[in-house]
Amino acid sequence: MSQPSKVYGLLAEFETPAGVYHACETVRDAGYTRWDSLTPFPVHGLDKAMGLKRSPLPWVTLVMGLTGASSAMALQWWVGAIEYKMVISGKPLFAWQPSIPITFELGVIFAVFGTLFGLLHLCRLPRFHHPLFSSARFDRVTDDRFFIAIESDDPKYDPIATRSLLESAGASAVELVEDRDEG
Repeated sequence: MSQPSKVYGLLAEFETPAGVYHACETVRDAGYTRWDSLTPFPVHGLDKAMGLKRSPLPWVTLVMGLTGASSAMALQWWVGAIEYKMVISGKPLFAWQPSIPITFELGVIFAVFGTLFGLLHLCRLPRFHHPLFSSARFDRVTDDRFFIAIESDDPKYDPIATRSLLESAGASAVELVEDRDEG
């Protein structure tokens, strides 16, 4: 029995990096927001051609690192100066100098985990199946072809107008991709 499917979007194939670069500018200028370009290697300036904003991931890393470091320092202060007051060799109840290694380590580990989970969230991962993988044409993305995929969830998506836009942007082929529920 066949599984129900819905339209994922349109997949356009381009033969050169310059072709996909200019097509990205065309799609960006047309006002599409839910789309991506897929290439076998990095194409210089493609993020600018797509109109991508800077990632918020560095801010997530900074906030999590500072949270870890301040938590470590606060815990060490609380333990030494409040909960277990012990004067040893006339030293103060809390000194920041011996607390630096633990503060550094906890700051690093919070930053690492914040970066990992922030990246997974921003990339909408894990996703165990992507609709583009069902396209035979898309297999060449790791070899020598360049692609633009426009999702049907995009507010400007119209099957006929979007196909026309991609063809006028120089696509050698435009394919409708269905999203079969593999889960």
